[in-house]
Amino acid sequence: MQSHTSASASSLREDLSDYVAHLQLHMALQARNLVPSLKNSPDSREQLLQQTQATFEKHISRQSYLG
Repeated sequence: MQSHTSASASSLREDLSDYVAHLQLHMALQARNLVPSLKNSPDSREQLLQQTQATFEKHISRQSYLG
């Protein structure tokens, strides 16, 4: 019975950390949308940089809560 409770708590922590990571990513992306662009149309390198940063932030936020 004790191991079942422990497994449930572990699963809950994992679900919560996934939720927090998703929320952090969403908030970071929303914050970017509040900052006006300096150019009307960003070039492909700038778009790639933004996508890479978003992916990196997602992975980092997940690692900090899973560790």
